[in-house]
Amino acid sequence: MEILWFIPTHGDGRYLGTVKGGRPAEYSYFKQIAQAADRLGYSGVLIPTGKACEDPWVIASSLAAETERLKFLIAVRPGLMVPSVAARMTSTLDRLSNGRLLINVVTGGDPVELAGDGVFLDHDARYEATDEFLTIWRSLVKGENVNFTGKHLKVEDGSLLFSPVQKPYPPIYFGGSSRAGQEVAAKHSDVYLTWGETPAQVEQKINHVRRLAEQQGRNIKFGIRLHVIVRETEREAWEAADRLIRYVDDETIESAQRVFARYDSTGQKRMAELHKGGREALEISPNLWAGVGLVRGGAGTALVGNPETIAERIKEYADLGIESFIFSGYPHLEEAYRVAELLFPLLTIENHQIHESVNQRIGEIVGNAFFPKEKGVAVKN
Repeated sequence: MEILWFIPTHGDGRYLGTVKGGRPAEYSYFKQIAQAADRLGYSGVLIPTGKACEDPWVIASSLAAETERLKFLIAVRPGLMVPSVAARMTSTLDRLSNGRLLINVVTGGDPVELAGDGVFLDHDARYEATDEFLTIWRSLVKGENVNFTGKHLKVEDGSLLFSPVQKPYPPIYFGGSSRAGQEVAAKHSDVYLTWGETPAQVEQKINHVRRLAEQQGRNIKFGIRLHVIVRETEREAWEAADRLIRYVDDETIESAQRVFARYDSTGQKRMAELHKGGREALEISPNLWAGVGLVRGGAGTALVGNPETIAERIKEYADLGIESFIFSGYPHLEEAYRVAELLFPLLTIENHQIHESVNQRIGEIVGNAFFPKEKGVAVKN
């Protein structure tokens, strides 16, 4: 499996629904998180998109120069970009980062925000446009000459001068819970993403999208987006979950849910159904907690527990076919370390050897500080 972390380009903090313990969206902080993820052995980082976030392409371009192995999962936005420009941006960043770009296709789910960006297509029409966009984008990035006339897009004699490092193009990650979204994902994506629903719901999604992909003559992989609250004991973990929403009151929940209710995103509706707008039953499946979704849009669930329990839950998702795990935790710098230290040794992950070598190097540094060697003999101070 591959494990990615998250760069909170909208700001960070120790609590949800309050400015208490908040951290501003500053480049120096993003750099700290990215370099920690790079050294700890995460495969990559997701950089979010939207009106409340710093631009993901600019952030990734900056952080690529500050890291060595880390990949960057960045949003391509059909409707906000044209395919040819997106193809050039893709090729440039993939070459400059030496093949460390991953593409996150985001159609958007908030009609109010989309209108502010000049997009007035309804839900299904946005996925029609996304289908056309990716048809053009994939052909351009593969080095083909493109002539295309669709319902939403038209290109005449399009081409890309510089090719990306990854062939045929950087992998496409695509999330969508509606039928329209899943059909486009099955046709174009390399990794189909879901937010953290129960294992039974995730299994149903995987089976459906896999069948749709097979109808297209394609095999695709699957990924999941989750928060993680891991502590050395179960009690400590659930106490940490409670602390995360300690300042979230009923008014804050109602205000947030009114905003989310205007979304035409099927995935967002499914997130809301998990907690039903209240605190009464937030553990919706063993160790799967829906408290984050009370006030946060998008991914609203967290795995909560001790390392052994969470590793077991992760393996349950892996047994269903999940290979990519995109995790996050509040605050993201400290939790990047905690997840790597407590969970990585219990999992079979893509960059585990990197993580082991980093731990070994840290141990050497600490050991030499307390037990310096003279002429090859360890001397205790």
